[in-house]
Amino acid sequence: MKSIVTGGAGFLGSHLCDLLLENKHEVICIDNLVTGDTRNIDHIKSDKFTYLNHDITNPIYFGDKIDYIFHLASPASPIDYLDLPIQTLKVGALGTYNMLGLAIKQEARFLLASTSEVYGDPLVNPQPETYWGNVNPIGPRGVYDEAKRYAEAITMAYHRAHGIDTRIVRIFNTYGPRMRAGDGRVVPNFINQALKGEDITVYGDGDQTRSFCYVSDLIDGIYRLMMSDFVEPVNLGNPDEMSVLEFAKKVIEITNSSSKIVFEELPVDDPKVRRPDISRAMDVLGWEPKVGLGEGLGKTVEYFNSTL
Repeated sequence: MKSIVTGGAGFLGSHLCDLLLENKHEVICIDNLVTGDTRNIDHIKSDKFTYLNHDITNPIYFGDKIDYIFHLASPASPIDYLDLPIQTLKVGALGTYNMLGLAIKQEARFLLASTSEVYGDPLVNPQPETYWGNVNPIGPRGVYDEAKRYAEAITMAYHRAHGIDTRIVRIFNTYGPRMRAGDGRVVPNFINQALKGEDITVYGDGDQTRSFCYVSDLIDGIYRLMMSDFVEPVNLGNPDEMSVLEFAKKVIEITNSSSKIVFEELPVDDPKVRRPDISRAMDVLGWEPKVGLGEGLGKTVEYFNSTL
């Protein structure tokens, strides 16, 4: 089996490359390193692994047969997509278009890594796949939200019009080793501030909720979905919901930090709640997260401690 992973040098992509190699896939990792890092794949020493530095908003062709395309390429944290709005929209539109075109030529199965952000600032909690969302298309976060919503639309259009075998995963907050320390998301922000003894920055009053899925659980779910015969979108995430303020206190406890919590203004269109309904993943894939927050945070803190 030969698989392509776009965004393969990123946080999630690199872990997916590991799992594919463990499952005897030959892997082609494509990443232009806008937010990825080759240090995430430096440990992979295999004649079954190839890294290509390429921007998938430009077409790419392969002579050999490709069996699976995992399309993960995109800036994924607010600090990135707010700084790279055009690139974010282009990879969601042109990048997805090019990879779907490659899937047609190769008769490959295609998986789109979508996001919980397609639900926007949801008016329904938890969010099932049947919920259409509450998204501000012209707000600053719209560049990411709408890029992913468009990517889902074109994926289903190619499935219906061209018969491509497609999968869509909606990824909720995921954490673990290889996250970038400065990517602006709550887990690396809080852990690094705590390890350095700096004030932990909570936006708003901290009552907004999030749920946190450990990376190994998420990657297992993605692989199961690709190998299933289910075409509709599937939520993957941990349904255990907690407030951002509670999470900040948990990080302080695990790191035994002296950090204090400070509050700053809430960003525009920041979701007030975020919790996946994973009933579909449980029914269709037999999947649910296994790694608890304490265990997962312990491993993640250990990783960030080693990078300081």
